[in-house]
Amino acid sequence: MQHYAVWGNPIAQSKSPLIHRLFATQTQQTMEYVAKLGDLEDFEQQLQTFFAEGAQGCNITAPFKERAYALAEEHSERAKLAEACNTLKKLSNGKLYADNTDGIGLVTDLQRLGWIQPQQRILILGAGGATKGVLLPLLEAQQQIVLANRTLEKAQKLADKFKPYGTIEAVAMDAIPAQTYDLVINATSAGLSGHTAAVDGSILSLARACYDMQYAKGGDTPFIAYCKSLGLNNVSDGFGMLVAQAAHSFHLWRGVMPDFVAIYEHLKKDMA
Repeated sequence: MQHYAVWGNPIAQSKSPLIHRLFATQTQQTMEYVAKLGDLEDFEQQLQTFFAEGAQGCNITAPFKERAYALAEEHSERAKLAEACNTLKKLSNGKLYADNTDGIGLVTDLQRLGWIQPQQRILILGAGGATKGVLLPLLEAQQQIVLANRTLEKAQKLADKFKPYGTIEAVAMDAIPAQTYDLVINATSAGLSGHTAAVDGSILSLARACYDMQYAKGGDTPFIAYCKSLGLNNVSDGFGMLVAQAAHSFHLWRGVMPDFVAIYEHLKKDMA
């Protein structure tokens, strides 16, 4: 039996063990996947012990993504640019390999929705860690990105970092160009406190579709509710992204890609 886990603090709310067990059943893989509460002081020691005892891989969630990245000895390009990882794999040479599947998970979910094609104009709200993790796959999918943040300097720094990989510009949240956006992505953490991103409704009204990287059980996130109040119908939360990023982690570990849409649809029924 090969062992995997998700590490975070808090962790009791994690859907990852259920998702990966469903993937394992679907693909006929024999593995164990559990949730682990990381200690804020001793996380690195916990993780090293976990792998020393034979574990093959794990997922990492808040607040440990940067610390896990620092602990790894080899890194994917997307993890390097994000300076954080959500997936670790123990290589055959014993080293830890860090990857970040958040961005490719987002792109995969946008493909499920039929919302992504080359040369779209995408507005991303927020320039924090969530945004850092998804920019490279979006730029590789040939998206033209406008990155908006309350602090322009932070957005500009991120845009400068990713400019070698595609078309990206930074703007202040209160100075977003009034133009049609194929997609608006909320990557702010405002929803965690029951608020929505501080973006003018007239800007959102120009969107063809709106996507929130967060999700809420049994209802809409504040951002999705706000979009609906503006009369927008093409809206989606980030639950599909959660399942899709897990599928890419699973593929990295096991060498087989699960049918994430089937698992998403199964789980979404229980979320209603």
